Amino acid sequence: MDLDMESMASAIGVSIPVLRFLLCFVATIPVSFLGRFIPGACARHVYSAFTGACLSYLSFGFSSNLHFLVLMLLGYAAMVLYRRRCGVITFFLGFGYLIGCHVYYMSGDAWKEGVIDATGALMVLTLEVISCAINYNDGLLKEDGLREAQKNNRLLKLPSLIEYFGYCLCCGSHFAGPVYEMKDYLEWTERKGIWAKSEKGPSPYGATLRALMQAAFCMGLYVYLAPHFPLTIFTDPIFQQWGFWKQLGYRYMCGFTARWKYYFIWSISEAAVIISGLGFSGWTESSPPKPKWDRAKNVDILGVELAKSSVDILGVELAQSSVTLPLFWNIQVNTWLHYWILEKDNHILYHIFYVVDVYERLIQNGKKPGFFQLLATQTVSAVWHGFYPGYIRFFIQSAVIMACSRVLYRWQQATSNSLINKMFVSTDFAYILFVLYYSCSRVLSLRETLASYGSVCYIGTILPIVLILLSYIIKPAKPVRSKARGKKSEAET
Repeated sequence: MDLDMESMASAIGVSIPVLRFLLCFVATIPVSFLGRFIPGACARHVYSAFTGACLSYLSFGFSSNLHFLVLMLLGYAAMVLYRRRCGVITFFLGFGYLIGCHVYYMSGDAWKEGVIDATGALMVLTLEVISCAINYNDGLLKEDGLREAQKNNRLLKLPSLIEYFGYCLCCGSHFAGPVYEMKDYLEWTERKGIWAKSEKGPSPYGATLRALMQAAFCMGLYVYLAPHFPLTIFTDPIFQQWGFWKQLGYRYMCGFTARWKYYFIWSISEAAVIISGLGFSGWTESSPPKPKWDRAKNVDILGVELAKSSVDILGVELAQSSVTLPLFWNIQVNTWLHYWILEKDNHILYHIFYVVDVYERLIQNGKKPGFFQLLATQTVSAVWHGFYPGYIRFFIQSAVIMACSRVLYRWQQATSNSLINKMFVSTDFAYILFVLYYSCSRVLSLRETLASYGSVCYIGTILPIVLILLSYIIKPAKPVRSKARGKKSEAET
């Protein structure tokens, strides 16, 4: 068996621990399929918790389940002991425990050597535990002042311990996502809402097959490209001898190659959640209606976004603006960050700053989130990924990059000349391609980060800062709107 594992690992260019994880990860698909035939809600909770724990043990060892148990119990204890503040308590306890594990294991270095641990799964589990606690916290609030999402997701009563464990470990989703809400999980296990027995449920097999075919293509392309674009070359003296454009092109190809690995992982997790039935999210309004599987979707590689532009946008690979990237990349985590951190009512900031009575000073009601909220969101994302200079630099800089893209968009909207408008569209499109060239390199250490970005004179950092400062000098006028459009907007508000 060891010889077979070794030959299989060698064939796809990974270590034996990584191969063991991949096999367990793919096993979430048949495990989720079998879960469809488990009778009764309680039995489904037990099955979800038991299979999730077994797959974790086979992937990472016994210590992984201990880490998961500590994190889950911290969140559950906060809900039991102090419901009025359980959201913010779980937020700090969860992230505190995750940060401790990041610092102790320093997984980025281990992954380069072919070793894998449970911190990646712990990252996803942290988001699930926090969202459950805050939804339970919202159950105390009056419905009148809540947003629609809060009304839909809030928990009026405390989930049982087995319901909670089943939610956290269901479908192996703690391996790589997607992140979903406790209320959706409970309705799925109890066959309520869109999963009610009276409703004719859609067949998940076509959508599962599509996700599997996508996963196979992504893995094949990654295995082909990875040997041609190693990250180790950034600290090689030969890299410093290359010209500016060659360095920039190599940086882009490193990011392009790495993305296909994540596309594969997310496609497998999507297939597992879809085949379980939990990935179903309702029906389209078309005739005849078609089933939607958005709940399981974590990446849209070639999804078309119809922005206000003459250019079609093809998902991540051809995103027109850096502001649109969260709509296509790591969708469920970005949705979590947007909902809990960046939402206009600043949900998590409300829970945090209400405790210290400075919420009103920090966030003014009725105003859209600005650069501070964007920076807070990206900072949380950086901490969530781990304490490496590469992560911190990338996510902090991404806030600046998206702020700059907003500047370009405001300039574009301020002109009524179609030719100039198209020029701005092309400029924004070129800008996002350039920052992808510059930013998307999977370098983590301080030495690699400085060598990589210093080799191109930090141009991708300097350019957006210059454009943002320029926006204070060249202030765009308010976009011209027709009277009909203005009346329509007023009617909507």
